[in-house]
Amino acid sequence: MVKQHFSHVRHWVFDLDNTLYPPAVRLFDQIERKMTDVVMRVTGTDHAEANTLRKRWWMDHGTTLAGLMANHQLDPDAYLTEVHDISFDALEADPHLAELISNLPGRKIVYTNGSAPYAARVLEARGLEAAFDAIYGVEHANYRPKPEPQAFETVFSLSGTDAATAAMFEDDPRNLAAPHAMGMRTVHVAPERAEGEHIQHHTDDLTEFLARLS
Repeated sequence: MVKQHFSHVRHWVFDLDNTLYPPAVRLFDQIERKMTDVVMRVTGTDHAEANTLRKRWWMDHGTTLAGLMANHQLDPDAYLTEVHDISFDALEADPHLAELISNLPGRKIVYTNGSAPYAARVLEARGLEAAFDAIYGVEHANYRPKPEPQAFETVFSLSGTDAATAAMFEDDPRNLAAPHAMGMRTVHVAPERAEGEHIQHHTDDLTEFLARLS
């Protein structure tokens, strides 16, 4: 049974985008378009090249923001405000998911490579804001992104997260490597399964998975 693998967990860490809402709503598409616009403006490249750079920096640095900061000394706060200025109309409240998260024993936090204010708006649109004890964005990690181990260490220190009694839910499999190395229980939340020793569980339905833990 899956439940027995989580009997020790008292610290529950959830990624935000494509984890706490279904990827099918394609909310992040809006953010990616705004990211590409920023890359175009900062680098002076055309749309196609800017889009390529955006993807490359995401792969090489963890986030497009980290690539822009490394290569163009970009102001992170202005960037985060701009790219997260999107419509949340595609999101729907999910009271069942809210109940399941609320009923998990212990402390529940959101940790995202986006900003905390953006995460708060997503949680509000999903009706999940009351289910969590705190939100941590990339700004809390000094703009160092997941999957960097130092980013996790910084946020977990701030949040009081004990890795030995913690679980991480995340859609990007590479962002589970550091939590696994720290001793956390790891859950990959995505339509397609990814392989790796650092991925202990997979689900394409977060609500169904959490129901199995209750």
